[in-house]
Amino acid sequence: MGKSKNSSNGPSNTAPTPTSTTVVDESSLFINRELSWLDFNERVLEEARDPSNPLLDRLKFLAICSSNQDEFFEVRVAGLQAQLYESLEPQDPPPDGMGPLAQLLEISRRAHDFVSRLNDVWLDEVRPELEEHGIRICSPDDLNPSQNAFLDDYFENQVYPVLTPLAIDPAHPFPHVHNKSLNLLLRIEAIHHHGRQLYAVLQVPSVISRLVQLPDESNGRKQFVLLEDVIGPRLDALFGGYRTVERVAFRATRNSDLTIQENEVKSSLLSTIEETLRQRKWGAPVRLEISERADSDFLVQLLSASALELEERDVYKVTGPVDLTVLAGLYKLEGFRDLREPSYEPKTPPAFTGRKSVFRSIREQDFLVHHPYESFGTVVQLIEEASEDPQVLAIKMTLYRTADSNPIITALARAAENGKQVTALVELQARLDEENNIDKARMLQKAGVHVVYGIVGLKTHCKAALVVRREHDGIRRYVHLGTGNYNHTTARFYTDLSYFTCRPEIGEDASALFNLLTGYSQGNTWNKLVVAPMNLADRLSALIQRESEHAQAGLPARIIAKMNSLVDPRIITLLYEASQAGVKIDLIVRGICCLRPGVPGVSDNITVRSIVDKYLEHSRIAYFANGDDPQVFLSSADWMPRNFRRRVELMFPIEDPPLRTRIIDEILAIALADNIKARILQPDGTYKRVQPKDGEPIIRSQIEFQNLAREHDKALPMAHAVATADRPLRASEP
Repeated sequence: MGKSKNSSNGPSNTAPTPTSTTVVDESSLFINRELSWLDFNERVLEEARDPSNPLLDRLKFLAICSSNQDEFFEVRVAGLQAQLYESLEPQDPPPDGMGPLAQLLEISRRAHDFVSRLNDVWLDEVRPELEEHGIRICSPDDLNPSQNAFLDDYFENQVYPVLTPLAIDPAHPFPHVHNKSLNLLLRIEAIHHHGRQLYAVLQVPSVISRLVQLPDESNGRKQFVLLEDVIGPRLDALFGGYRTVERVAFRATRNSDLTIQENEVKSSLLSTIEETLRQRKWGAPVRLEISERADSDFLVQLLSASALELEERDVYKVTGPVDLTVLAGLYKLEGFRDLREPSYEPKTPPAFTGRKSVFRSIREQDFLVHHPYESFGTVVQLIEEASEDPQVLAIKMTLYRTADSNPIITALARAAENGKQVTALVELQARLDEENNIDKARMLQKAGVHVVYGIVGLKTHCKAALVVRREHDGIRRYVHLGTGNYNHTTARFYTDLSYFTCRPEIGEDASALFNLLTGYSQGNTWNKLVVAPMNLADRLSALIQRESEHAQAGLPARIIAKMNSLVDPRIITLLYEASQAGVKIDLIVRGICCLRPGVPGVSDNITVRSIVDKYLEHSRIAYFANGDDPQVFLSSADWMPRNFRRRVELMFPIEDPPLRTRIIDEILAIALADNIKARILQPDGTYKRVQPKDGEPIIRSQIEFQNLAREHDKALPMAHAVATADRPLRASEP
């Protein structure tokens, strides 16, 4: 790949010098998106270093840091390199003004430092403590004869048959290195001809667990050897007449972004995506991770035009194991419960327990379920009951990220087999989940589900389910809308909100939404739903501007918004203007935030906090004081250009007074009060951890939500009493 060095360097990522004439659209008022993401991963690393966290949870945060870094390079760094080397225009030019080269250089500087500290935390802090508690990853030099004998047998019978050594010479060019595969680069020499050295590559097989457990010891200790350290000392068995002089582990990260334009779709979106997935394996390399033992000759082999062709800044030498995501395998070790956060079992809200029908519950009132504190089983229950209920005529759902053994997928297939009209909108371009979604789509099709893939050029990211049921008083539509995916696995560690309703206006909107996604229906007048890319950005803009007008008129004006990322420059500018108008603005932004709070004369009235804890903060909530008539919305969308313009997203109002009050006075209030896991964004782009003040109660929001869910669960006996007093539900009734 030819690499042009032409690129303009943008301004540095520092806060502007406040003046009385600061202009709201000044580039220095925006934090660079990519650098803000790196700051988010720093907050995750903080959790790994925090001695107040249980040891295995610290280990888990190390693995999360490494996994986060992988995706960042696969997508974001890959995109910047494409802009720099292939002269591609960015989809969303950064408002901070940094060009691709400036961003890549700063990312490289920060990422190298981060990787060094990440490995230091593992080697110097977490690993020694694990060993004190009887958990150890051994090096080959640590093993005794009986352990080596065990590994000899394991290698011969389990590993050796899978290995394929690949020579590097004029007849054997450097082999293709798969994305994120772990490999060994070997320097070998002939046993009887010293001095002639050759090179070979060996992929460490991913079909075998990388953590090889040694036989248990009587004292309860758990010892492991990494698979590459099982293979390394036994390599000579692969090369008759040669011996291994040196070996280093390495791993390449490739461009894995998948964006398909309408004019690229030839016959069908499915076949186009499948072809693109095949091409992804050959994506341009963006990063090389390699053991610090690698000398210059090893690097020459890897960085040559026939191998990876990377810049030196793209090479990351590591002191610990290459790819620390392997540490996640230790988290669920049996017998070490005291080294993890106490387990928590999500509670089932009383309304979904002890009744004959979930439809009766929803018909009586709207419901809000707070995951993972309250069970995602409520969503599964709706779809499973709908699949068996003879009065249900149709089920329609959007599926963004699926999961293996997903009970919702099973229920949809069963519903189709039971003769119901079932439609599933499966998003094939859910990043890094495309292959799994294709598999689930084919399974649903075989069961008789009508599977569609949405609108070419737009990702369907909204979370919506519609159940159409015949009842004694006519057809009724039951709707579930959420902030998170229909994925029972991630629902156990993502914080999200589920909304259940049968309000006619929302039911009509849900039907219109699916008509839009499955057909050519356009121009719908929405009753309650706010839909991107049609009008979500404009509606949010109007809501923010209304708060500015109320503040200027002396009316109550306030904005509280919770999301994963805040990037959109138009929305940020409106928030700056609202702050200048006197609107108090509290933002809870887990990850990327391009807004600078606390800049005198610009954002004095804005605070931004990020909560990083054991659950991934994922819910999107927006509160607007609106004078004395507050409005609350939930959404599938972050406030980013891609969500506003290139995705189908939903924002929907919560109008039931008790539910609205719960969101304002419970969910948002507790999140804003967190003084254990919250960090406050400073004007210069850094984050400062919140510390409890003297005499102030300690509030860790996620634990508070667990306690609240337990309190709600105490109402179960009364709920059972009421439920058993009800007469049985007839099939002709809701």
